[in-house]
Amino acid sequence: MLEAILALDRRLLLAINQAHSPIMDGVMVFASNRTVWFPAYAVLIGWLIYQFRWRALLLLPLVITAVGLADSITSRLFKPFFGRPRPCHDASLSHLLHLPDGCGGQFGFLSSHAANSVALAVFLTLVLPPGRFRGLKIGVFIWSMLLSYSRVYLGAHYLSDVLGGGAVGALLGWLAAVAHQRLSPRWWPAQA
Repeated sequence: MLEAILALDRRLLLAINQAHSPIMDGVMVFASNRTVWFPAYAVLIGWLIYQFRWRALLLLPLVITAVGLADSITSRLFKPFFGRPRPCHDASLSHLLHLPDGCGGQFGFLSSHAANSVALAVFLTLVLPPGRFRGLKIGVFIWSMLLSYSRVYLGAHYLSDVLGGGAVGALLGWLAAVAHQRLSPRWWPAQA
């Protein structure tokens, strides 16, 4: 059974990676580049502070904790524990891959990119007031899907790495949202 799953993982990786073009290469390298995230996240943090004022004192530490834990758990726990090489480090596979952004670290299970972005998306979707900020909520989920897809497209991760990272991120985003709900003073208005 495990062999069948691994074979499917490999076939899906090759199908996604080999459907490349120069334009898509640029988009996927851009989406995966951590230096792109920093300004975007700085703007998001500024917007949250502006929008929620002093309530951001609870919101920001929780979202930062969820994203930070997603990164640490996937990078420092899962990757060394499982030791699954990235596709681009697998000698039986690397020669078949299109690698417009190089290869990255040695191990790939689980994807930190997927975990981080899904933690952020789940947390914001659950914590931001219902019926408001729909564009932002949709935007962070589209961003997390694009970022996760880019990791497979670039040959840095198998689809199972990305799905597993996304599951860890979703759990941490949900736990941070539960903590937000429990820690928020009862007198805070529901709407921002």
